[in-house]
Amino acid sequence: MSIHHADVLVVGLGPAGASAAAAAARTGLRVVAVDRRREAGVPVQCAEFVPTLIGIEVGALACSVRQSIASMATFVERDPPDLTHPFPGKMLDRAAFDAALVRDAVAAGAQCRFAASVRRIGRDGVVVLADGTTLDARVIVGADGPRSRVGRAIDRVNVCLVETRQITVPLLAAHDATDIFLSASIPGGYGWLFPKGTVANLGAGVDAAHRHRLKAVVDTLHSALIGERRVGEKVLAVTGGAIPVGGMLSPHGLLGRAHVLLAGDAAGLTNPVTGAGIAAAVYSGNLAGQATAALARGDARAALAYEEELRDVLGAALDRAVRRRAERAAATRRGGSREALRRGWIAYPQYWAAQTEEARR
Repeated sequence: MSIHHADVLVVGLGPAGASAAAAAARTGLRVVAVDRRREAGVPVQCAEFVPTLIGIEVGALACSVRQSIASMATFVERDPPDLTHPFPGKMLDRAAFDAALVRDAVAAGAQCRFAASVRRIGRDGVVVLADGTTLDARVIVGADGPRSRVGRAIDRVNVCLVETRQITVPLLAAHDATDIFLSASIPGGYGWLFPKGTVANLGAGVDAAHRHRLKAVVDTLHSALIGERRVGEKVLAVTGGAIPVGGMLSPHGLLGRAHVLLAGDAAGLTNPVTGAGIAAAVYSGNLAGQATAALARGDARAALAYEEELRDVLGAALDRAVRRRAERAAATRRGGSREALRRGWIAYPQYWAAQTEEARR
């Protein structure tokens, strides 16, 4: 069987993978990137919101913004909403965003292949695709999502997952806030209504053990919002997927002589409380792509430097969110309370004040 050689193999062409492929290719490396999907960003498995506070400074953002967001309204059980203003952000067209990032990678010189599923990843670092193509690279970047095959190959597995379901519905009145619904009836997650022009993404996430309840949770929220005449009855699209909520994994390893770096969801970089992961995916992808140049030159220290940089920038926020999830889960087992829900959500001072108290101890 013939083997195709590359300096860098990127598995997954979402925001993390496309960013990694572009950054690596810009250093002059031979980059091959593969994705099992038929086209970039399709199907969309994302609520499509990016907070400006952790925004992404990339060209792809400008061409894919569909609406600006000014604030966040948080509904705790049936209490009146608490408004966080300003809470600026952007609603994206994720398919357009992903496609633009892939175009950037191709323009930088990366070879990007879709409908290219990975069949096997050998302990020697050789990757075999479903069509029999065999790829050998000095560096492998795993950007293939929360259930990453690349991560599993180096024993880095996201164990804690939230399952999500989202529908797109007509929005009956203009709205410029992200609505968050916190309730003990949504275990391990929350509901959301994110406006996007004349439509809105309406969904919920729950701990994986409660996945069977997801459709009922979303249907109940949909019915309530129909009753309030905020959204229409018609369901325009349905999607869903898993989100890693266990915190950051050690994002590097070896397969034979090949160095492996993980980025985005594959590295557990999604915020365990909010589920936000787009900005972290782009950031980690860029950083991984830059690290490949040093690794390809034989500088093994670049892998550890990659991890240290991720922990310096993202580690504190991820660790805090992991603790808040654990606290909220414990409170829910004891019957739950509105205070516990507020303590576990970023809109409330309890979320941040608790962290200050811990730092003083």
